[in-house]
Amino acid sequence: MLGPPGAGKGTQAKCLEKKYRIPHISTGEILRQAISNGSHLGKEAARYINRGRLVPDPLILDIVHQRLLKPDCVPGYILDGFPRTLEQVRRFDALLGEMDQPLDAVISLEVRLEMFVKRLSARRVCPNCGAVYNLLTTPPRCEGVCDACGGGLTQRPDDVEETIQKRFEIYRQETFDIKNFYITKGLLREVDGEGTVEEVHRRIVGYLKGI
Repeated sequence: MLGPPGAGKGTQAKCLEKKYRIPHISTGEILRQAISNGSHLGKEAARYINRGRLVPDPLILDIVHQRLLKPDCVPGYILDGFPRTLEQVRRFDALLGEMDQPLDAVISLEVRLEMFVKRLSARRVCPNCGAVYNLLTTPPRCEGVCDACGGGLTQRPDDVEETIQKRFEIYRQETFDIKNFYITKGLLREVDGEGTVEEVHRRIVGYLKGI
């Protein structure tokens, strides 16, 4: 799943997980889990994060690889948040070749800048458990309170209009080569990410039925 922050990748991935009964794999979540579990790869990643540095591509790839080897991924999986750079794309493509598990599709959720600003401005997060909500599309049951742990929800400092606009432009620049890579392989499908969760879900499923 490709798309700018706030495009609804996580929400749509969870919908697909429920429909197709295959795991939604968020690289952010599996990275946090690896660190929390104290695995060898998790400890290695923590060394970089604790120093304020980015986790190197080979290490991220190893963590993703280990997750894909688990039995629940045998029927398939939905990958969200990876790859994020052209170098990660190339490394991941080589890995899938070694595993003999080519991708079936790459879904890119497309949203206009105005909608991007609107959605991210409405995003709220739980500092305690990391759960993410959106006041427009996926609000908590009780205003300002996390459904999962009961913690208070906050707005990220960078979820303000000026910063959001800059992030949108950076996303467009960073994903240009990634999208072209998957276009040449005939895998990329741009899907209108605007509308209700149900409407976007139907668009994605409609495409997947045709592959």
